Amino acid sequence: MNSIGILKAKRQALIREFIQTTEPFLRSREDIRKLYGRAVDELKVSLGREGSDYVGSLAAITSVDLKVDVTVNSIWGIEYREMVPSENPVRSPEERGYDYYATSPHLEECIAMFERLVEAMLNIATFESKLKRLGEEIKITTRRIRVLEERVFPGIKADVKFISEYIAERERESYYRLKRFKEMKL
Repeated sequence: MNSIGILKAKRQALIREFIQTTEPFLRSREDIRKLYGRAVDELKVSLGREGSDYVGSLAAITSVDLKVDVTVNSIWGIEYREMVPSENPVRSPEERGYDYYATSPHLEECIAMFERLVEAMLNIATFESKLKRLGEEIKITTRRIRVLEERVFPGIKADVKFISEYIAERERESYYRLKRFKEMKL
């Protein structure tokens, strides 16, 4: 019975960690949704003012290969991957490689929002990895608990009952033999 208690405590700790991770995950998803909506609105305004050719050429010029370091972390022995960009995806206008004085404020705001969106997406990827692993481990632990409670322990209880009955019968036989031996000795 002690093993079930340990597994139940582990499951409770995993659920607590899952809930603590879920709250910022849901907030960040909502923030990403809002940021994406505003970025698309700014992109529409920029496309209307400056044209798709100009915006497309700026996108080609400013593209950057973002390098991401993947680290493996562990919670309660459960490993999950965390992605950390090696450089910040949000850049200042001077770092983007074009004359930002020639662009509109809407386009600059659009570019900045999409860069913040990339940063937020990388942050949410860590949450997703962690939540996925915690969810899998909660399922596995729950299955183990059920197997112990529904299959293993009833069998063990039946075995214990059989063994105790057998031992009780042997004790009665030994008592009877001992009593007979005393009678024969007298």
